[in-house]
Amino acid sequence: MIRNILRFLNSFFSSFLNRSSTINNEPVNRVSLIVIILVDIFILVNVFTGLYDISRWHLSPLESYPCHQEWANYQGSTASNKNYEFANQAIIINTSQQQQYRQSYLYVQENHLGQVAEECLIYADIKDQVNSSENKQITIEINGKYADIYKLEDFNRTIKSQYDSSLLEKIAQQPQTKSINQITAEKAKQQLEQNQKQISKLNQQISILKTELLAKPEVIEFINLLNDSSKFKDLESGYDRANFWYPSIQIGLQSLFLLPLIAIAVLINNYSSRKGFGLVSLISWHLLVIFLIPLLLKIFEFLQIGIIFKFISDVIQVLFGELLFLISYVYIFIIPLVGFLIIKFFQKVTGNQKGKIITRVQKFQCIRCAKKIRSQDLHCPYCGFEQHVTCENCQTATYKFLPYCNHCGYRQVS
Repeated sequence: MIRNILRFLNSFFSSFLNRSSTINNEPVNRVSLIVIILVDIFILVNVFTGLYDISRWHLSPLESYPCHQEWANYQGSTASNKNYEFANQAIIINTSQQQQYRQSYLYVQENHLGQVAEECLIYADIKDQVNSSENKQITIEINGKYADIYKLEDFNRTIKSQYDSSLLEKIAQQPQTKSINQITAEKAKQQLEQNQKQISKLNQQISILKTELLAKPEVIEFINLLNDSSKFKDLESGYDRANFWYPSIQIGLQSLFLLPLIAIAVLINNYSSRKGFGLVSLISWHLLVIFLIPLLLKIFEFLQIGIIFKFISDVIQVLFGELLFLISYVYIFIIPLVGFLIIKFFQKVTGNQKGKIITRVQKFQCIRCAKKIRSQDLHCPYCGFEQHVTCENCQTATYKFLPYCNHCGYRQVS
């Protein structure tokens, strides 16, 4: 079995290289081959660009549920002041727009598939109410008082750092006019106490302003929504569902982009091969390979993260518990098998079809490698492929893969 697979792969890759570098079985000169490879690279880059663009056509889970992460952060937070922190985050000081959150959520829907979750639109409406001009003013006052506290604390640190040198200046009876310190040793303690009282007063004022902000009806509604575990569970369920289906949607859109290109390349390649248009056949073959490379990569990527991965992991969890490393063993066997089947399929689609075989027989070419041979040759002297098969009716050698015996006309089993 393994020997047959290796023989098949060797034959496939030999045929692949031959088809990729010859025109009507004549080798392509190096300059032409370099030009073709450069064109291949250019097209491949554009194909991946197109795949990236079309994969973003549908809204991602984060775009469909833009409020999920923030809501999840609140539900998971254990901070004592989280109500104020999240209300404060909803207030944007540097803009006067009252509908910014809803507009920003809906903006991603333009020219895209999918919709923003209704739960997040409700969430955005309440945040826009919190982001009112009155609440902005309260936040500005709080921030201003925090800035004053920072200045006072910085001044206190300066006084403490200069106290020792000012004390030495006092002992040395140095005049104040020649002092390098901002304040004398006698006034340092008094100034520190005064600053500390001012800091305490500012903290009290900040506490009053925070209480005032949290008492606003729209803020209360916002905090109640963040605390609503049942609504968050519904949101989480929708987000998980979107995460589950998103890879499938992406592979579907990417296939929608690639499959027409692959079909066109196959049709042109088959037609040009039958008609003997060597250069067209070579170029269409290169295009077909270019279109297949990203498709295969996306298929393997989907196998790793898509529905199939979820199904396999669920089965393993049911059968073997938490031994999820067994998924790697499964994929080690599945992915090569999938690759083998894909190669086999496309070899049949673009490989030695009967029309090509008829043309090669008529031109005295090898059925497999298309090299020139003599009519009496039983095997190809270049690739060793046997050219004939015994007719079941007259027991005479006739050409392989052709529908009828060239001696008695008996229909051959393909």
